[in-house]
Amino acid sequence: MKLPEEVAAVMSLHAKGWGSRRIAKELGMSRNTVRRYVRQGGWKPSAKPKRSCKLEGLEAFVEEQFRRHRGNAEVVRQELKRVHGVGVSLRTVERAVAGLRRSLEAEGRATVRFETPPGKQMQIDFGQCVVVIAGEKVRVHLFVATLGYSRRSFVMAFTHQRQSAWLAGIEAAFRHFGGVVEQLLLDNARALVDRHDPVTREVSFNERFHAFCRYWDVTPKACAPYRARTKGKCENGVGYVKRNAIAGREFGSFAELQAHLEHWMAAVADVRIHGTTGERPIDRFQAQARQALGSLKDRAPFQQIRELSRKVHADACVEADTNRYSVPWRLIGQQTQVQIETGQVKIYHGGVLVACHAEAVGKRQRRLDPAHLKGVISSPHPAPSPSVEPATSELLRPLAEYEQIAGGAW
Repeated sequence: MKLPEEVAAVMSLHAKGWGSRRIAKELGMSRNTVRRYVRQGGWKPSAKPKRSCKLEGLEAFVEEQFRRHRGNAEVVRQELKRVHGVGVSLRTVERAVAGLRRSLEAEGRATVRFETPPGKQMQIDFGQCVVVIAGEKVRVHLFVATLGYSRRSFVMAFTHQRQSAWLAGIEAAFRHFGGVVEQLLLDNARALVDRHDPVTREVSFNERFHAFCRYWDVTPKACAPYRARTKGKCENGVGYVKRNAIAGREFGSFAELQAHLEHWMAAVADVRIHGTTGERPIDRFQAQARQALGSLKDRAPFQQIRELSRKVHADACVEADTNRYSVPWRLIGQQTQVQIETGQVKIYHGGVLVACHAEAVGKRQRRLDPAHLKGVISSPHPAPSPSVEPATSELLRPLAEYEQIAGGAW
Protein backbone atom coordinates (compact mmCIF):
# COMPACT_ATOMS: atom_id res chain seq x y z
CA MET A 1 0.00 0.00 0.00
CA LYS A 2 1.61 3.23 -1.18
CA LEU A 3 1.14 6.64 0.30
CA PRO A 4 -1.20 9.09 -1.45
CA GLU A 5 1.79 11.30 -2.36
CA GLU A 6 3.56 8.40 -4.08
CA VAL A 7 0.45 7.48 -6.04
CA ALA A 8 0.00 11.13 -7.04
CA ALA A 9 3.53 11.07 -8.53
CA VAL A 10 2.65 7.92 -10.49
CA MET A 11 -0.48 9.53 -11.92
CA SER A 12 1.41 12.75 -12.77
CA LEU A 13 4.07 10.86 -14.77
CA HIS A 14 1.40 8.74 -16.45
CA ALA A 15 -0.40 11.91 -17.53
CA LYS A 16 2.83 13.06 -19.19
CA GLY A 17 2.85 9.93 -21.35
CA TRP A 18 5.37 7.85 -19.42
CA GLY A 19 5.03 4.09 -19.64
CA SER A 20 4.63 1.82 -16.64
CA ARG A 21 8.18 0.42 -16.96
CA ARG A 22 9.74 3.87 -16.97
CA ILE A 23 7.58 5.08 -14.05
CA ALA A 24 8.43 1.99 -11.98
CA LYS A 25 12.14 2.50 -12.58
CA GLU A 26 11.95 6.21 -11.79
CA LEU A 27 9.98 5.82 -8.52
CA GLY A 28 11.50 2.55 -7.32
CA MET A 29 8.37 0.43 -7.28
CA SER A 30 7.16 -2.62 -9.11
CA ARG A 31 5.62 -2.35 -12.57
CA ASN A 32 2.48 -4.20 -11.45
CA THR A 33 1.95 -1.65 -8.67
CA VAL A 34 2.15 1.18 -11.19
CA ARG A 35 -0.33 -0.61 -13.44
CA ARG A 36 -2.76 -1.19 -10.55
CA TYR A 37 -2.90 2.47 -9.54
CA VAL A 38 -3.20 3.61 -13.15
CA ARG A 39 -6.01 1.12 -13.70
CA GLN A 40 -7.98 2.24 -10.61
CA GLY A 41 -7.42 5.91 -11.43
CA GLY A 42 -5.35 6.91 -8.36
CA TRP A 43 -5.06 6.23 -4.66
CA LYS A 44 -7.99 4.69 -2.82
CA PRO A 45 -8.17 3.50 0.78
CA SER A 46 -8.14 -0.22 1.23
CA ALA A 47 -11.53 -1.66 2.08
CA LYS A 48 -11.62 -3.45 5.41
CA PRO A 49 -13.20 -6.87 5.27
CA LYS A 50 -16.61 -6.90 6.89
CA ARG A 51 -16.73 -9.25 9.86
CA SER A 52 -19.82 -10.98 11.06
CA CYS A 53 -20.73 -9.91 14.59
CA LYS A 54 -22.79 -11.88 17.08
CA LEU A 55 -24.17 -8.64 18.46
CA GLU A 56 -25.48 -7.44 15.09
CA GLY A 57 -29.07 -6.30 15.51
CA LEU A 58 -28.74 -6.12 19.32
CA GLU A 59 -27.19 -2.67 19.49
CA ALA A 60 -30.27 -1.07 21.10
CA PHE A 61 -30.50 -3.83 23.72
CA VAL A 62 -26.79 -3.54 24.54
CA GLU A 63 -27.05 0.24 24.96
CA GLU A 64 -30.14 0.02 27.17
CA GLN A 65 -28.56 -2.61 29.43
CA PHE A 66 -25.25 -0.75 29.54
CA ARG A 67 -26.93 2.44 30.77
CA ARG A 68 -29.21 0.58 33.19
CA HIS A 69 -26.28 -1.19 34.86
CA ARG A 70 -24.14 1.96 34.93
CA GLY A 71 -21.42 0.82 32.56
CA ASN A 72 -20.93 -2.74 33.86
CA ALA A 73 -20.03 -4.70 30.73
CA GLU A 74 -19.96 -8.02 32.58
CA VAL A 75 -23.62 -7.66 33.59
CA VAL A 76 -24.49 -6.77 29.96
CA ARG A 77 -22.78 -9.99 28.84
CA GLN A 78 -24.84 -11.98 31.35
CA GLU A 79 -28.09 -10.35 30.20
CA LEU A 80 -27.28 -11.14 26.55
CA LYS A 81 -26.94 -14.79 27.48
CA ARG A 82 -30.08 -14.82 29.64
CA VAL A 83 -32.45 -12.87 27.38
CA HIS A 84 -31.21 -13.61 23.86
CA GLY A 85 -29.15 -16.74 24.37
CA VAL A 86 -26.11 -15.01 22.83
CA GLY A 87 -22.87 -16.17 24.38
CA VAL A 88 -19.97 -13.77 23.80
CA SER A 89 -16.77 -12.95 25.62
CA LEU A 90 -16.42 -9.96 27.93
CA ARG A 91 -13.92 -8.44 25.50
CA THR A 92 -16.52 -8.54 22.71
CA VAL A 93 -18.99 -6.60 24.85
CA GLU A 94 -16.32 -4.10 25.89
CA ARG A 95 -15.47 -3.37 22.24
CA ALA A 96 -19.17 -2.91 21.47
CA VAL A 97 -19.75 -0.40 24.31
CA ALA A 98 -16.49 1.54 23.98
CA GLY A 99 -18.26 4.54 22.44
CA LEU A 100 -21.12 4.32 24.94
CA ARG A 101 -18.67 4.31 27.84
CA ARG A 102 -17.15 7.60 26.70
CA SER A 103 -20.64 9.08 26.37
CA LEU A 104 -21.63 7.87 29.84
CA GLU A 105 -18.50 9.35 31.40
CA ALA A 106 -19.18 12.69 29.71
CA GLU A 107 -22.75 12.69 31.03
CA GLY A 108 -21.47 11.99 34.54
CA ARG A 109 -19.07 14.94 34.41
CA ALA A 110 -21.59 17.35 32.94
CA THR A 111 -22.87 19.74 35.60
CA VAL A 112 -25.29 22.64 35.42
CA ARG A 113 -24.59 25.19 38.15
CA PHE A 114 -27.67 25.82 40.27
CA GLU A 115 -27.82 28.92 42.43
CA THR A 116 -30.18 29.22 45.38
CA PRO A 117 -31.67 32.45 46.77
CA PRO A 118 -30.67 33.77 50.21
CA GLY A 119 -31.91 31.71 53.13
CA LYS A 120 -33.04 28.86 50.90
CA GLN A 121 -30.50 26.09 51.30
CA MET A 122 -27.62 24.82 53.43
CA GLN A 123 -25.48 21.95 52.19
CA ILE A 124 -23.96 19.60 54.76
CA ASP A 125 -21.31 16.92 54.57
CA PHE A 126 -18.60 15.11 56.53
CA GLY A 127 -14.94 14.69 55.64
CA GLN A 128 -12.21 12.67 57.30
CA CYS A 129 -8.55 13.43 57.91
CA VAL A 130 -5.75 12.35 60.20
CA VAL A 131 -4.61 15.02 62.66
CA VAL A 132 -1.78 14.94 65.19
CA ILE A 133 -3.30 15.62 68.62
CA ALA A 134 -1.14 15.47 71.75
CA GLY A 135 1.60 13.77 69.74
CA GLU A 136 -0.64 10.99 68.41
CA LYS A 137 -2.29 10.57 65.01
CA VAL A 138 -6.06 10.73 65.41
CA ARG A 139 -8.73 10.28 62.74
CA VAL A 140 -10.94 13.36 62.91
CA HIS A 141 -14.35 13.72 61.27
CA LEU A 142 -15.05 17.25 60.06
CA PHE A 143 -18.65 18.41 59.76
CA VAL A 144 -18.94 21.16 57.14
CA ALA A 145 -22.07 23.23 56.45
CA THR A 146 -22.16 25.75 53.60
CA LEU A 147 -24.88 28.33 52.91
CA GLY A 148 -25.89 28.06 49.25
CA TYR A 149 -26.14 31.77 48.47
CA SER A 150 -23.33 33.41 50.43
CA ARG A 151 -20.95 30.40 50.50
CA ARG A 152 -20.31 31.10 54.18
CA SER A 153 -19.14 27.92 55.93
CA PHE A 154 -19.25 26.37 59.38
CA VAL A 155 -16.84 23.63 60.53
CA MET A 156 -16.97 21.41 63.62
CA ALA A 157 -14.73 18.47 64.57
CA PHE A 158 -16.05 15.13 65.85
CA THR A 159 -14.59 11.76 66.70
CA HIS A 160 -17.26 9.90 64.72
CA GLN A 161 -19.96 10.32 62.06
CA ARG A 162 -22.90 8.84 63.90
CA GLN A 163 -26.31 10.47 63.81
CA SER A 164 -25.64 12.41 67.00
CA ALA A 165 -22.69 14.13 65.29
CA TRP A 166 -24.78 15.07 62.24
CA LEU A 167 -27.56 16.59 64.35
CA ALA A 168 -25.20 18.36 66.74
CA GLY A 169 -23.33 19.83 63.76
CA ILE A 170 -26.52 21.08 62.10
CA GLU A 171 -27.73 22.71 65.32
CA ALA A 172 -24.34 24.34 65.88
CA ALA A 173 -24.39 25.67 62.30
CA PHE A 174 -27.84 27.22 62.81
CA ARG A 175 -26.64 28.99 65.95
CA HIS A 176 -23.39 30.07 64.25
CA PHE A 177 -25.28 31.65 61.35
CA GLY A 178 -27.96 33.04 63.64
CA GLY A 179 -30.93 31.51 61.83
CA VAL A 180 -32.51 28.53 60.09
CA VAL A 181 -32.59 27.83 56.35
CA GLU A 182 -35.59 26.42 54.49
CA GLN A 183 -33.83 23.35 53.11
CA LEU A 184 -31.02 20.97 54.05
CA LEU A 185 -29.21 19.32 51.12
CA LEU A 186 -27.31 16.18 52.08
CA ASP A 187 -25.93 13.01 50.59
CA ASN A 188 -27.29 9.54 51.35
CA ALA A 189 -25.50 8.98 54.66
CA ARG A 190 -26.82 5.89 56.44
CA ALA A 191 -27.22 7.84 59.66
CA LEU A 192 -29.83 10.08 57.98
CA VAL A 193 -31.31 8.20 54.99
CA ASP A 194 -32.81 4.73 55.30
CA ARG A 195 -33.54 4.25 51.60
CA HIS A 196 -33.20 6.21 48.36
CA ASP A 197 -34.40 4.58 45.14
CA PRO A 198 -32.12 5.77 42.30
CA VAL A 199 -34.87 5.19 39.68
CA THR A 200 -38.02 6.57 41.31
CA ARG A 201 -36.07 9.01 43.55
CA GLU A 202 -38.24 8.03 46.52
CA VAL A 203 -36.46 8.89 49.77
CA SER A 204 -37.08 7.45 53.23
CA PHE A 205 -35.34 9.52 55.89
CA ASN A 206 -34.39 8.14 59.27
CA GLU A 207 -37.28 8.57 61.72
CA ARG A 208 -35.22 10.47 64.29
CA PHE A 209 -33.69 12.73 61.65
CA HIS A 210 -37.17 13.43 60.31
CA ALA A 211 -38.29 14.40 63.82
CA PHE A 212 -35.24 16.67 64.09
CA CYS A 213 -36.18 18.43 60.84
CA ARG A 214 -39.77 18.92 62.02
CA TYR A 215 -38.46 20.35 65.29
CA TRP A 216 -36.36 22.92 63.43
CA ASP A 217 -38.96 23.47 60.67
CA VAL A 218 -36.50 22.63 57.90
CA THR A 219 -37.03 20.44 54.81
CA PRO A 220 -34.46 17.70 54.17
CA LYS A 221 -33.44 16.90 50.60
CA ALA A 222 -31.13 14.07 49.55
CA CYS A 223 -29.10 14.44 46.37
CA ALA A 224 -29.33 11.71 43.74
CA PRO A 225 -27.37 8.51 44.48
CA TYR A 226 -23.85 8.55 43.01
CA ARG A 227 -24.26 12.29 42.28
CA ALA A 228 -22.47 13.92 45.21
CA ARG A 229 -21.62 16.82 42.88
CA THR A 230 -25.24 17.93 43.33
CA LYS A 231 -23.98 19.52 46.56
CA GLY A 232 -20.71 20.68 45.04
CA LYS A 233 -20.51 23.82 47.18
CA CYS A 234 -20.09 21.67 50.30
CA GLU A 235 -17.92 19.04 48.58
CA ASN A 236 -15.46 21.78 47.64
CA GLY A 237 -15.74 23.24 51.13
CA VAL A 238 -14.63 19.99 52.77
CA GLY A 239 -11.52 19.91 50.59
CA TYR A 240 -10.83 23.57 51.35
CA VAL A 241 -10.95 22.92 55.12
CA LYS A 242 -8.56 19.98 54.82
CA ARG A 243 -6.06 21.86 52.65
CA ASN A 244 -6.20 25.21 54.40
CA ALA A 245 -7.30 24.81 58.02
CA ILE A 246 -5.89 21.39 58.91
CA ALA A 247 -2.98 20.45 56.63
CA GLY A 248 0.36 20.24 58.42
CA ARG A 249 -0.91 21.44 61.80
CA GLU A 250 -0.61 19.78 65.20
CA PHE A 251 -2.76 20.39 68.28
CA GLY A 252 -2.31 19.81 71.97
CA SER A 253 -5.89 18.65 72.53
CA PHE A 254 -9.23 18.15 70.79
CA ALA A 255 -10.50 21.38 72.35
CA GLU A 256 -7.52 23.22 70.90
CA LEU A 257 -8.41 21.84 67.44
CA GLN A 258 -11.98 23.14 67.70
CA ALA A 259 -10.77 26.53 68.94
CA HIS A 260 -8.45 26.73 65.93
CA LEU A 261 -11.34 25.95 63.56
CA GLU A 262 -13.47 28.70 65.10
CA HIS A 263 -10.66 31.22 64.68
CA TRP A 264 -10.00 30.02 61.11
CA MET A 265 -13.66 30.46 60.13
CA ALA A 266 -13.66 34.10 61.26
CA ALA A 267 -10.15 35.11 60.21
CA VAL A 268 -9.76 33.18 56.94
CA ALA A 269 -12.83 31.46 55.49
CA ASP A 270 -15.32 34.31 55.99
CA VAL A 271 -13.10 37.07 54.61
CA ARG A 272 -11.50 35.40 51.58
CA ILE A 273 -12.58 36.34 48.05
CA HIS A 274 -14.68 33.42 46.87
CA GLY A 275 -13.68 32.09 43.45
CA THR A 276 -17.24 31.80 42.14
CA THR A 277 -19.01 34.83 43.59
CA GLY A 278 -16.01 37.18 43.56
CA GLU A 279 -17.08 38.47 46.98
CA ARG A 280 -16.22 37.80 50.60
CA PRO A 281 -18.70 35.28 52.07
CA ILE A 282 -19.21 37.41 55.20
CA ASP A 283 -20.12 40.48 53.08
CA ARG A 284 -22.51 38.52 50.91
CA PHE A 285 -24.06 36.99 54.03
CA GLN A 286 -24.56 40.28 55.88
CA ALA A 287 -25.92 42.05 52.81
CA GLN A 288 -28.79 39.68 52.01
CA ALA A 289 -28.57 36.19 53.56
CA ARG A 290 -28.83 37.15 57.24
CA GLN A 291 -32.27 38.74 56.85
CA ALA A 292 -33.56 35.76 54.85
CA LEU A 293 -32.83 33.17 57.55
CA GLY A 294 -35.65 31.90 59.72
CA SER A 295 -35.75 32.69 63.41
CA LEU A 296 -34.24 30.33 65.96
CA LYS A 297 -37.23 31.13 68.21
CA ASP A 298 -35.11 30.42 71.32
CA ARG A 299 -35.43 26.71 70.65
CA ALA A 300 -33.62 24.47 73.09
CA PRO A 301 -31.24 21.92 71.58
CA PHE A 302 -32.93 18.87 70.11
CA GLN A 303 -32.27 16.35 72.87
CA GLN A 304 -29.79 13.77 71.71
CA ILE A 305 -30.25 10.72 73.89
CA ARG A 306 -28.49 7.53 72.94
CA GLU A 307 -29.37 4.42 74.88
CA LEU A 308 -26.93 1.52 74.96
CA SER A 309 -26.83 -1.81 76.76
CA ARG A 310 -23.41 -2.61 78.21
CA LYS A 311 -21.93 -5.30 80.41
CA VAL A 312 -19.67 -4.23 83.29
CA HIS A 313 -16.08 -5.36 82.69
CA ALA A 314 -13.70 -6.78 85.27
CA ASP A 315 -12.22 -3.31 85.87
CA ALA A 316 -15.68 -2.09 87.02
CA CYS A 317 -16.14 -0.03 83.87
CA VAL A 318 -18.55 0.00 80.95
CA GLU A 319 -17.40 0.94 77.46
CA ALA A 320 -19.06 3.50 75.18
CA ASP A 321 -17.48 4.93 72.02
CA THR A 322 -14.13 3.29 73.01
CA ASN A 323 -14.13 5.25 76.31
CA ARG A 324 -14.57 3.63 79.74
CA TYR A 325 -16.76 4.85 82.61
CA SER A 326 -16.67 3.40 86.12
CA VAL A 327 -19.61 1.94 88.08
CA PRO A 328 -19.74 0.41 91.57
CA TRP A 329 -17.50 -2.66 91.51
CA ARG A 330 -20.24 -4.94 92.85
CA LEU A 331 -21.89 -4.71 89.40
CA ILE A 332 -19.01 -6.51 87.65
CA GLY A 333 -20.51 -8.93 85.15
CA GLN A 334 -23.97 -7.32 85.32
CA GLN A 335 -25.86 -5.78 82.37
CA THR A 336 -26.44 -2.02 82.54
CA GLN A 337 -28.22 0.61 80.49
CA VAL A 338 -26.14 3.59 79.35
CA GLN A 339 -27.66 6.94 78.35
CA ILE A 340 -25.56 9.55 76.57
CA GLU A 341 -27.22 12.96 76.64
CA THR A 342 -25.98 16.55 76.32
CA GLY A 343 -22.40 15.77 77.29
CA GLN A 344 -23.28 13.41 80.15
CA VAL A 345 -23.08 9.63 80.45
CA LYS A 346 -25.64 8.14 82.83
CA ILE A 347 -25.52 4.46 83.75
CA TYR A 348 -28.53 2.60 85.13
CA HIS A 349 -28.92 -0.85 86.65
CA GLY A 350 -32.39 -2.18 87.23
CA GLY A 351 -33.83 1.25 86.51
CA VAL A 352 -31.67 2.88 89.21
CA LEU A 353 -29.01 5.48 88.37
CA VAL A 354 -25.70 4.02 89.59
CA ALA A 355 -23.16 6.34 87.92
CA CYS A 356 -22.98 9.67 86.12
CA HIS A 357 -19.91 11.00 84.25
CA ALA A 358 -19.05 13.86 81.92
CA GLU A 359 -18.79 12.48 78.38
CA ALA A 360 -15.16 11.97 77.36
CA VAL A 361 -13.95 13.96 74.35
CA GLY A 362 -11.72 11.77 72.22
CA LYS A 363 -11.10 8.05 72.28
CA ARG A 364 -9.79 5.43 74.72
CA GLN A 365 -10.15 7.66 77.76
CA ARG A 366 -11.24 6.67 81.27
CA ARG A 367 -13.65 8.39 83.62
CA LEU A 368 -13.18 6.91 87.11
CA ASP A 369 -14.96 7.67 90.37
CA PRO A 370 -12.81 6.44 93.32
CA ALA A 371 -15.96 5.79 95.33
CA HIS A 372 -16.94 3.08 92.83
CA LEU A 373 -13.80 1.09 93.70
CA LYS A 374 -13.95 1.54 97.46
CA GLY A 375 -13.37 -1.81 99.11
CA VAL A 376 -11.45 -3.20 96.14
CA ILE A 377 -8.50 -0.78 95.81
CA SER A 378 -6.77 0.34 98.99
CA SER A 379 -6.58 4.05 99.72
CA PRO A 380 -3.18 5.79 99.29
CA HIS A 381 -2.76 5.88 103.13
CA PRO A 382 -4.63 2.89 104.50
CA ALA A 383 -5.44 2.77 108.16
CA PRO A 384 -3.37 0.31 110.17
CA SER A 385 -4.95 -3.10 110.18
CA PRO A 386 -5.52 -4.94 113.42
CA SER A 387 -3.11 -7.70 114.21
CA VAL A 388 -4.12 -11.09 112.98
CA GLU A 389 -3.87 -14.17 115.12
CA PRO A 390 -1.64 -16.80 113.53
CA ALA A 391 -3.50 -19.72 112.10
CA THR A 392 -3.36 -22.98 113.95
CA SER A 393 -2.98 -24.86 110.69
CA GLU A 394 -1.08 -24.09 107.47
CA LEU A 395 -4.08 -25.20 105.41
CA LEU A 396 -6.72 -23.33 107.41
CA ARG A 397 -6.37 -19.52 107.63
CA PRO A 398 -8.77 -17.08 109.29
CA LEU A 399 -10.96 -14.96 106.94
CA ALA A 400 -9.44 -11.76 108.33
CA GLU A 401 -6.22 -12.50 106.45
CA TYR A 402 -8.06 -12.73 103.12
CA GLU A 403 -9.91 -9.48 103.87
CA GLN A 404 -6.60 -7.75 104.65
CA ILE A 405 -5.06 -8.88 101.34
CA ALA A 406 -8.17 -7.94 99.30
CA GLY A 407 -8.22 -4.49 100.83
CA GLY A 408 -11.65 -4.62 102.39
CA ALA A 409 -14.59 -6.75 103.42
CA TRP A 410 -17.57 -7.87 101.40
